[in-house]
Amino acid sequence: MSLEELAEESRRLRSMGKRLVATNGCFDILHVGHVRYLAAARKLGDALVVGLNGDDSVRQLKGEGRPVNLEQDRAEVLAALESVDYVTTFPELRATNFLQAAQPSIYAKGGDYTADTLDPEERAVLAKFGTKIEIIPFEKGYSTSQLLTRLGKGSEDGTLTRSPRLAPSPRGRGQGEGSPITDN
Repeated sequence: MSLEELAEESRRLRSMGKRLVATNGCFDILHVGHVRYLAAARKLGDALVVGLNGDDSVRQLKGEGRPVNLEQDRAEVLAALESVDYVTTFPELRATNFLQAAQPSIYAKGGDYTADTLDPEERAVLAKFGTKIEIIPFEKGYSTSQLLTRLGKGSEDGTLTRSPRLAPSPRGRGQGEGSPITDN
């Protein structure tokens, strides 16, 4: 969904007296903490839109090697969740343009935020529309950075440590030893 389509859908929902909840984030490797957070956010209103940070902004926010999953893939996974009604991707570091388009009744953020730690431009947009800010308690023990570290792929600061790539099979893709894809 483009920001223009989101703005139109937001107007439609408001005209019907519906409350749109918005949230945003990187959602790089979806885990149970994300799923619970999004389900809780959805319960705050009648529809949930997720603003997804684009690949470049994730890289700037999280460091080299991130995102692990491309924005199109992350968007598709989010859209498949029962709690998520709409997904839009934005390229900027901050969600200001996304929030301007969504004009949500409620803005949900995880418990690692407070109303005071939100970006000032984002807070200004939310205040302009009278948006209520809801902080959803953080699910301790669940984070993409921790998951990557446990998998041995990340560092404590959340950046991804890439392992050297294996050289392709001399027989071509899908025909190497151990490959589940064969030409038989």
